[in-house]
Amino acid sequence: MDFYHEPVMLDEIIEGLKIKKNGVYVDCTLGGGGHTKEISKRAFEGKVIAIDRDIEAIKNFEKEKEIYKNITVVQNNFLNIDKVLEDLNIDKIDGALIDLGVSSYQLDNPERGFSYNENYELDMRMNIEQNLTARHVVNGYTKNELREIIYKYGEEKWADRIAEFIVKEREDRFIETTFDLVEIIKKAIPKSARIDGPHPAKRTFQAIRIEVNKELDVIEPTIKKIVSKLAKNGIICVITFHSLEDRIVKNTFKWLEKDCVCPPKQPICNCDKEREIKIITKKPIEASNEEVNRNPRSRSAKLRIAKKI
Repeated sequence: MDFYHEPVMLDEIIEGLKIKKNGVYVDCTLGGGGHTKEISKRAFEGKVIAIDRDIEAIKNFEKEKEIYKNITVVQNNFLNIDKVLEDLNIDKIDGALIDLGVSSYQLDNPERGFSYNENYELDMRMNIEQNLTARHVVNGYTKNELREIIYKYGEEKWADRIAEFIVKEREDRFIETTFDLVEIIKKAIPKSARIDGPHPAKRTFQAIRIEVNKELDVIEPTIKKIVSKLAKNGIICVITFHSLEDRIVKNTFKWLEKDCVCPPKQPICNCDKEREIKIITKKPIEASNEEVNRNPRSRSAKLRIAKKI
């Protein structure tokens, strides 16, 4: 199966990054390489560092190394971007992209256990070398822990019943596959609530995937690390795919843009906070109708851009 991922909002990203031909850029999620390759074509006298925690993405790109000689690929979590740049002796960068979406390859490859439309072992790891899997979460977390992550990360109003049904089911058997979990979720959600809207398992699967990969925990610190590494007028672009991610990005950008974070009633500022960025996108950019028709997975995408001052 090809590791292909149609790059979301490619034109908007390229325009937003204001790429210099001799600049240094970081793509925090190599994935299928779509964004990375287009950035490298424009920074042809510079450097592009592409990071991915998925070894399969890294291996897939190996065959194109000779074509894109200005791209350096690193297997790591983008949370460690400061260490990655330090190891490459790079002090400052001119731009960075964080694409928080799951790659099409990961979603569409049933062996990775992300999809509720294919029956395979529950897995959902972006990094197949880590220990924690969806099976561990579903079979090992307490009812309260399950309810909390399904409600918090999936925004699922039936979280309590779903958690209850999971715990009850696993008294009799180990919940092994994606369809095992889908079956339990369908039992937990009343039929009348399953008629309209998205697949009944969508929110729960999203929640478990976020928990397995600790996706939300890394967003704020990664943005702050990137901004600290940006040269003056350097650009950071972040693509999100659901409201939980977008809220974190928006609030982190707002914090980085502030000159002072002291309490409003405090007469004198003593926080030493300095404004680090200018937010370019007061409202997030969304995919065009044309792109959504071509690539339905871009429908929920939002792009936020900021510039180092």
